[in-house]
Amino acid sequence: MAWLDRLTAAFKSGGQTRLPIAAGFTGVSWPWHDTGGGENYAYDRAVREGFLGNPIVQRSVRLVSEGIGQAPIKVSDPALAGLIAGPGSGRSLLEDLATHVLLHGNGYVQVIKDGAGQPVDLFALRPDRITLMPGHDGWPTHAEYRTGDRIVELAFQDERGWPNLIHVKCMHPLDDHYGASALRAAWPATAIHNAASHWNRSLLENAARPSGALVYQAPDGAGLTQAQFDRLKAELTQAYAGSGNAGRPMLLDGGLSWQNLSLSPADMDFAALKSAAARDIALAFGVPPMLLGLPGDNTYANYREANRALWRLTLLPLAGKLLTALRDGLDPWFENGECAVDLDRVPALAEDRERLWKQVAEAGFLSDAEKRQLLGIESLPARAGS
Repeated sequence: MAWLDRLTAAFKSGGQTRLPIAAGFTGVSWPWHDTGGGENYAYDRAVREGFLGNPIVQRSVRLVSEGIGQAPIKVSDPALAGLIAGPGSGRSLLEDLATHVLLHGNGYVQVIKDGAGQPVDLFALRPDRITLMPGHDGWPTHAEYRTGDRIVELAFQDERGWPNLIHVKCMHPLDDHYGASALRAAWPATAIHNAASHWNRSLLENAARPSGALVYQAPDGAGLTQAQFDRLKAELTQAYAGSGNAGRPMLLDGGLSWQNLSLSPADMDFAALKSAAARDIALAFGVPPMLLGLPGDNTYANYREANRALWRLTLLPLAGKLLTALRDGLDPWFENGECAVDLDRVPALAEDRERLWKQVAEAGFLSDAEKRQLLGIESLPARAGS
């Protein structure tokens, strides 16, 4: 097997030992990770306020994860295809993995085996429940899966040396064990976008405009007493504040006059700031802003080009990372197994594939076998007597 060959080659590497790495490290879900702006980053809070509470974050993640989960996959072995696309967990494995990698930066897949040691199911574990445990040289020896007060130890390999756990992670230049998440990069922009939304809601709850000024002009120049001030404040709050009282006429007497206040152009900058934050969020997740309905985006001529860019720059690279990790992890059972996105069946790439097919078909200096090889099509079996 190729996997056993690689393992044997590792022990025949001329006596070289593996260099040690950081023996102590912290996971991306712990609260003392800093975003760089002074505000502590906690994964559970970021998911609640980001993915669950921000429409731009949720739509961006869903566009990527659902696109990968529904992408047509070309697999060489039917059994391998059944594991990758099997509904053992009731959900799409690739969609779950893509969501975990985007939000957490890491994805973990448990290989469920039968009594004979053959894989029967793949299950995506929640990455925030997993902690990698380092050995004396810093390299992880096993993982701990925590659910409440219960801790389950997960070995990377079984007693025969075959994988139990597959780890997929994005590159993190400052962490030897965990990957960097897109949500963490988008967190400052997410906080700005949420703050702008709260600002808009506050304006709506206050008659959809800034509070005005109630001016008291007494003939003798005397001011209001404390009792009069408290009574006016209570009446304004009860009768005129809130969106339900917007536009309600105000009855004033006793030298009172109402002076409206408006937002200055500088105060209106929060609207542009919210739009810029939304674009930063889309940028972090690799989604063209046009696909999120953000106004004023003219980067792409139309939705078709934006959709093609989404596939070329985001979906295909992430899908390739996930499928490669699954293929390498299952290599002991499916030697030289191949799995990749079937580009010929992706509607967004139809024009690109049509252009490629036309170029190859018009190449008269290539034989039919060479053309089929360039297009990734299996060669036809040789005819008898030819």
